[in-house]
Amino acid sequence: MKHKILLLFLACIGIANAQQPPPPPDGSMGPDPRPPGGDKIGRAFYPPELVMRNQKAINLTPDQQSTIREEMRKAMPRFTELQWQLSAEEETLGSLVRADAPDEKKMIAQFDKLMLVESELKRVRFALLVRLRAILTPEQQKKLEEVKKHDRPGDSGQRPPPRGEVP
Repeated sequence: MKHKILLLFLACIGIANAQQPPPPPDGSMGPDPRPPGGDKIGRAFYPPELVMRNQKAINLTPDQQSTIREEMRKAMPRFTELQWQLSAEEETLGSLVRADAPDEKKMIAQFDKLMLVESELKRVRFALLVRLRAILTPEQQKKLEEVKKHDRPGDSGQRPPPRGEVP
């Protein structure tokens, strides 16, 4: 019975992960740049893509641009490393889940490894968002808040269609 519950739980995680959108092709931080805690906390931060797309609109100074580029340059190797680790841990867990005779202890240990890497990735993302926000003036943050109300991925001004619907 424990095995069936664990397998059901892992299947739900796999389904939830499969439903996440793929990483953007623009080299941004990945599918979910929001910090842990979701929208309530995430609203206080500005994804690097949003700042870059609106640097003139918010009057970003050359010093700020340079500082943001440097912060991104420092963060990207760690993001890349953690994303590779995350993929490897997911692949290992997937093979354990698909085994004919699943080993509960191995699966849980592997799940714990996966969660540690995922947690570190979220921490690194959150730290970057905190640093980027600190670079912006209150006036720039206010302008970005206005932009966020109207901005959508791809600058089309429209939300992408729900999954399964054709535009």
